[in-house]
Amino acid sequence: MKTKFFALAILSGLFLNSCSSSDNTVTPIVPQVGEITGEITANTTYAYGNYTLSGIVKVNPGITLTFDAGSTITCDKADGDNALVVLNGGKLIINGTADSPVVFTEISKVPGSWGGIIMYGDAPITAAAGAPTAQSEDGNVQIYGGTNAAHNGGSLSYVRVEYAGAKLADGQKENNAFTFYSCGSGTTLDHLVAYKGADDGYEFFGGTVSASNLISYGNYDDAFDWQDGWKGQNNTNWYAYQTGKGNFGMEVEASNNNNAFGPKVTNITLKRAAGTTPEADTDVQVDAFQFKKEGNGEYSNIVVDGYGSYTVGTTIYEGAVVKIQDNATNLNQVVGGKLKLFNVKVTNTAQIVPVGAAGVIVTFPTGNFTTSTTATGASLTTGAWANVSGTNLLN
Repeated sequence: MKTKFFALAILSGLFLNSCSSSDNTVTPIVPQVGEITGEITANTTYAYGNYTLSGIVKVNPGITLTFDAGSTITCDKADGDNALVVLNGGKLIINGTADSPVVFTEISKVPGSWGGIIMYGDAPITAAAGAPTAQSEDGNVQIYGGTNAAHNGGSLSYVRVEYAGAKLADGQKENNAFTFYSCGSGTTLDHLVAYKGADDGYEFFGGTVSASNLISYGNYDDAFDWQDGWKGQNNTNWYAYQTGKGNFGMEVEASNNNNAFGPKVTNITLKRAAGTTPEADTDVQVDAFQFKKEGNGEYSNIVVDGYGSYTVGTTIYEGAVVKIQDNATNLNQVVGGKLKLFNVKVTNTAQIVPVGAAGVIVTFPTGNFTTSTTATGASLTTGAWANVSGTNLLN
């Protein structure tokens, strides 16, 4: 690891009190500054400050990297590929708070300018053809998957990632704001914001990790996405606001495996602003939930709003609350009872009942898709963690 400090203060905490017989003053701590680059090879803590992240920074196995509350970490796409990567066995601890989140951003403020936060683990996956391991598609060429369901990649609390979604090296696709490869249930993901990225807000490649209190705002592809048999069971309070450009609210697949398990998510809000367009007119994706390649799971207390019609030439694409993309998913997951959505409130959406792609006739078993006028969706508390340049992301 190469770290350059231009310390303006070598102090910890938020304030230093100094008193005299005639005056009590509170002197704010001046944030530290420095550069973070290369491999992290020793346990390292970055105190409250403003740092530059340069290149693809990797946290090595057995090493813990920590960021204190209120810190801002900025990269510059003009310098080349940038990302923060936690290798399997490494840990990332981010100690943000509601009032002092930790923010990762890029200087140009253009979506798709860096690779975001990428974490690898060795929790179980079921990749294509049921394979227990696979190679990452992010350009880092890492093998992920294993048998350690309790893998612990650290704790991310009150973290915002802005303008991510860049393709690294010869990666097969763009990266996301947050990407989790086979991360385990020992990892804590809580109060995270994915802001204006060029791909998904969050993507899970297998694993058992769960996440709570998530915001996906203005991401070009899907708000939430997963594959490879992700089966987090304790997910709650997921909020998506798609604006400007965006595809599915949730894209759910299981890499063509008819798994006996699936994830569970409660308290979900998926909103699409008027005028939002899909990424491309050649592949129109405008549905709230899309299930394909044997995607399944249990979802409850859901609010869906704004998934209306989109027209290309003379063709009208009607957004659906649920779209089932293929016959295998319909037969094994819908008819087979492995896909359930309860207490769904739908407004301003073209197709308010589940539908199938061309040739797929969808009928959920009785009780496995239920609607409501009283569903509340995600319940999140506003604060600095959910505010960008004066915009409350939850409004």
